[in-house]
Amino acid sequence: MADIIDLSLVAASRRTLEKLLDTRGINYFLKTDAKQPFRLEPSRVDLVVRTAAKLGKGTPPPKAYEHARKLVRRELIRRVVGEMLHIGL
Repeated sequence: MADIIDLSLVAASRRTLEKLLDTRGINYFLKTDAKQPFRLEPSRVDLVVRTAAKLGKGTPPPKAYEHARKLVRRELIRRVVGEMLHIGL
């Protein structure tokens, strides 16, 4: 069986992520733990996808929700690594 990818959910998740990054910055998505300073907060990633799902029509299938969540995590990881390289860590 093929995986279900809801492209409208993915696009809405990316837009929501961009808006949150513009208003709150990358630190909003990071845990505040001295031992692991660059760890993502899972609840904030879920917040992005849940907000995007509310903006769309109907309820997305669980597989589509999980796929959008993975894409948001990848984008955040990419940005965190970019910031780490920028500051020289």
